[in-house]
Amino acid sequence: MRAIFASLLVTAAHLATAHYTFPNLIINGVTSSDWQYVRMTENHYSQGPVTDVNSNAIRCYELDSTSATSAGIASVTAGSTVGFKASNIMGHPGYFSAYLTPASPAANSNNAGLGKTWFKIWEWSPTWSTSAGLGFPSANIVSFNFTIPKNTPNGQYLLRGEQIALHLAGTQGGAQFYIGCAQINIVGGGSGTPTPTVSFPGAYSPTDPGILINIYVQPSGFPGYTAPGPAVWKG
Repeated sequence: MRAIFASLLVTAAHLATAHYTFPNLIINGVTSSDWQYVRMTENHYSQGPVTDVNSNAIRCYELDSTSATSAGIASVTAGSTVGFKASNIMGHPGYFSAYLTPASPAANSNNAGLGKTWFKIWEWSPTWSTSAGLGFPSANIVSFNFTIPKNTPNGQYLLRGEQIALHLAGTQGGAQFYIGCAQINIVGGGSGTPTPTVSFPGAYSPTDPGILINIYVQPSGFPGYTAPGPAVWKG
């Protein structure tokens, strides 16, 4: 019995370290404390992913209605480098992206980001060549960084960072979504008009070619990885 219990503990530890959350916002190289500006997610203990793109969890994966009010709002200058730090090494191969949505009436409101208001500002896609196959963003990283477009209008926003882990994505519902939403106030911005905009849920379909994909075997004539969601607004 002791041997079985020890085996279960090892298995549980392995599963926990294989998954992760994004509790830390990075602004110009400075990393916040856990959940200081990021809404605490439902998986903050289990660290398990979202797998249903049609669930409300695909938006920000909040723990509950207090996640927004418990987190602060960080001031970010447009054009700054920002990012998210993971709770564990991100060992799964996949696709990264970041979205913004204007936050009405405020970034710490539960009503923020409920409409068709999200726009993509960055993505990091797998590469493809017939000789080398699919190549994925650097393995075993602990953070990812990107730039807030300089022409983003001033105001409060939700900043959504995401990795879609694709190691099990060969069957529908197998892709794993790791998500964090930071609450920010953008200053020093411009007068851009971010487009196109999408909603969460709504931006993705479970059969999108970038979500339902066997990364280990590609069919004849494979065109390369097709990123899900809208095109990137570069601002």
